[in-house]
Amino acid sequence: MLDIGSTELLMIIIVAIVVIGPKDLPRALYKVGQVIGKAKGVARHFRTGIDAMVREVELEEMEKKWKADNERIMREHAAPQSASATPAAEPADPAAVMQPLAAPQVTAVTAASDAPVASADIPAAAPGVPVTEGER
Repeated sequence: MLDIGSTELLMIIIVAIVVIGPKDLPRALYKVGQVIGKAKGVARHFRTGIDAMVREVELEEMEKKWKADNERIMREHAAPQSASATPAAEPADPAAVMQPLAAPQVTAVTAASDAPVASADIPAAAPGVPVTEGER
C-alpha cells in the first residue's frame, strides 16, 4: 500500500524528533496510533457494509434463478400429470351414486353343538331395536 523503505522510515523518525522533540514524541506516537486504529476500524466497517450489500444482491439473484428453475420444473412435471389425472365429473346427486353395503356373512356357534350356523338361520333385528341375550 504505502511503499516506505527503511531509509525513508529513518528519515521520518529523525524529522519527528527534531520537530516534535524527544519529550513529546511518545505522546505524539500514541495519538498517531489511535488515529490509525480508528481509520482501520472505519475501513473495516465500510468493507463489512459493502460485503453485506454484495451478499444480499447475490442472494436475490440466486432466489430469482431458483424461482425460474422451480417454475420451469413445475411446468415440465405438471403437464403430463394433469392429462392423466383429470378428475371425473361429479354427479349432481351424490345419493344416486351411493349404494348400500352387502350384509356381512356372520356365523354363530351354538352351545349344544360346536358346528357353525349360517347367518340365514339367525333372525335379523330391525335397526335401532336392541337385541336381547336370548335372540343372539
